Amino acid sequence: MEINANSPKLKVTLVKSIHGQLQNIVSSVRGLGLRRPHHSVTVANTVENRGMIHTATHLLKVEEAQ
Repeated sequence: MEINANSPKLKVTLVKSIHGQLQNIVSSVRGLGLRRPHHSVTVANTVENRGMIHTATHLLKVEEAQ
């Protein structure tokens, strides 16, 4: 799957700690590149990234990046 430079991006912020979460949730958060609470990253809006976001929606804040 190719990613365009013009493809939409998402800004993902970890708003709650991953402490005590299931391993698949922790792995999804780490896979998005988030390390600690209130850390934000910009990721491509792909099916894979949306799946990881869906796994940890209760811990994340997601908005469109500009």
